[in-house]
Amino acid sequence: MNIVKDPRKKCNSIRLTDLDITIQITLNNHIVSVPGMKYDRLTPDTSVIIEGLLSRLIEGKKITLGEIIIHEAVVAELEHQANQDKAIGFLGIDELDRIRGLKSKFNFDLRFSGRRPTPGEIRYASLGEIDSMVRELAFEEDATLLTSDKVQARIARAKGIRCMLQELGNGNKKIRLDSFFDNTTMSVHLRGNVIPYAKKGMPGNWEFVPVEKEPLGSEDIQEISREIIEETKARKDGFIEIERPGSTIIQLGNYRIVITKPPFSDGWEITAVRPVKKLELKDYSLSEKLQKRIIEQAEGILIAGSPGMGKSTFAAALAEFYSYQKKIVKTVEAPRDLVLPEKITQYAISHGDAQEIHDILLLSRPDYTIFDEMRNTDDFRLFSDLRLSGIGFVGVVHATSPVDAIQRFVGRIELGVIPQVIDTVIFIKDGQVARVLSLKIVVKVPSGMTESDLARPVVIVNDFETGKLEYEMYSYGEETVVVPVAGTARSPLSGLAQKQIMSEMKKYTNDVEVEMLSDNRCRIYVPESRIAKIIGKQGRQIAEIEKRIGIGIDIASLESRHGGGKETSGNPGKTQAVSYNFKIMPKSIIFIVGQEHINQDVDVLVDGDYLLTAKVSKKAMVKVKKQNKIGKILLHALTGDENVELMA
Repeated sequence: MNIVKDPRKKCNSIRLTDLDITIQITLNNHIVSVPGMKYDRLTPDTSVIIEGLLSRLIEGKKITLGEIIIHEAVVAELEHQANQDKAIGFLGIDELDRIRGLKSKFNFDLRFSGRRPTPGEIRYASLGEIDSMVRELAFEEDATLLTSDKVQARIARAKGIRCMLQELGNGNKKIRLDSFFDNTTMSVHLRGNVIPYAKKGMPGNWEFVPVEKEPLGSEDIQEISREIIEETKARKDGFIEIERPGSTIIQLGNYRIVITKPPFSDGWEITAVRPVKKLELKDYSLSEKLQKRIIEQAEGILIAGSPGMGKSTFAAALAEFYSYQKKIVKTVEAPRDLVLPEKITQYAISHGDAQEIHDILLLSRPDYTIFDEMRNTDDFRLFSDLRLSGIGFVGVVHATSPVDAIQRFVGRIELGVIPQVIDTVIFIKDGQVARVLSLKIVVKVPSGMTESDLARPVVIVNDFETGKLEYEMYSYGEETVVVPVAGTARSPLSGLAQKQIMSEMKKYTNDVEVEMLSDNRCRIYVPESRIAKIIGKQGRQIAEIEKRIGIGIDIASLESRHGGGKETSGNPGKTQAVSYNFKIMPKSIIFIVGQEHINQDVDVLVDGDYLLTAKVSKKAMVKVKKQNKIGKILLHALTGDENVELMA
């Protein structure tokens, strides 16, 4: 400590009013306060008023005052914040009320001075305009500047202005919100003039119970809000994620806190959520098949579930698992509430925008990114874009069923792209993995339709564990539809349809068996020698039968059903494969075969199913018109993933 004369009475030091000397105390290049000191005149800046520091210093008798001089610019800034319904504005005004209330009790004067700032100066307060005006007032009034802003303190010192830097402390102190939580508390719900309530238990097994006997007043809620905001600013693990007129979203340690106030809500309200338990991936009962999928293949994972079911807990476990696999893992959150190791970087999209997140992730090249709480169209599009760029992505969405999570992408991205964006949907219920779905796209006739020319790209959704088809998604007219596929249960009409088909087939052979695949489709088994007659030339006969009975028909040999030969499903008996090339012309499809097949009849099969018989021309070609029904089926098969064979 250095004691020096100060004849100018203005210096970067703290003045004792009883002596014409100053005591200069410097810590880390900042001037700090001495408890119990007396100040003739004190000028607080906006940071001190918002944090409520001055009233606490006075009430704690850490300082005694002759006069407090508050710049009109501080009042204007608080008024501006309050008019925008921001919590810090109301908290600052409350602090001014407290200071006035302490005036007579602690025997000091209170005065407002300085000119009111212009709208432009208020608008650029974050750039230091208001701080500069407060420093000028402190210099002109020969007062000590009180601030909690280190930059403000250093500038004041450089300009020879007495300054008292009141640090906010190291944080992590006990706040009143902590008293409402215990080891089993999932969330706390506080509202003015209402008894505080909490959800206690585990996801899927909790109860809503009061945590105090008496209701909290509106003033109590405002005081708790002020304390939360102060602690958030003081702690390294505290962030004001989103501040809007009427609401503030805060991440403070493990707490995710939502504060609402009038006019957005009809009263002050605080909702604080905290994870009850931290889990690892091994704590979930995952099948070996799912574990292998997560490790080796799944890079477009969707974690879905209702609120409070444990989605974020599972996402955090998955992020840690990938990190332990020596992968680079990032997260995109709003707010940042996942509890993760230090080596995983957490980005807050609320403090940036989609383009910034897009650029950062592509440049930092993570192996996996966890996108927690996707809510709006921009979030889904960002997820899709980055997933298609090759980044392994895990998205978390609210949904009441697994398919609802997929439907949230419908209309936001093209239907055919969805399986490339999402390959696995993990549905969380009561803290455990309840269902897992997988997606892929094929070209087929949708289930329930009978006309083969209705084939189209269909996104099929299967149960991951059993492989059972659950849903089909396809375009129908101008709409995209999601259709649940009927299970194995047979309707009463199936028996009647089976009898009608048997009666129809008796016209061609007495040796026939019928298997109902659904209410709208069947497979008939007949002797291989009768298949060609039933199908007819270019499939006209079987098409006529389908039209009469109103059911789609697949044909297979009776020998294949009973193990006596290979299933032909309509192949009239030709067994020699023919090599070919094909061209798709404006009006026709042309197969080009070898010269040895000129004038021969060849059968065209699609995935083993007989389609038509045609004669090879003198130019060793088979031509099929594109505009008829068979041509359309053949075109879909050649341009899709289906196997087209020529047999002679």
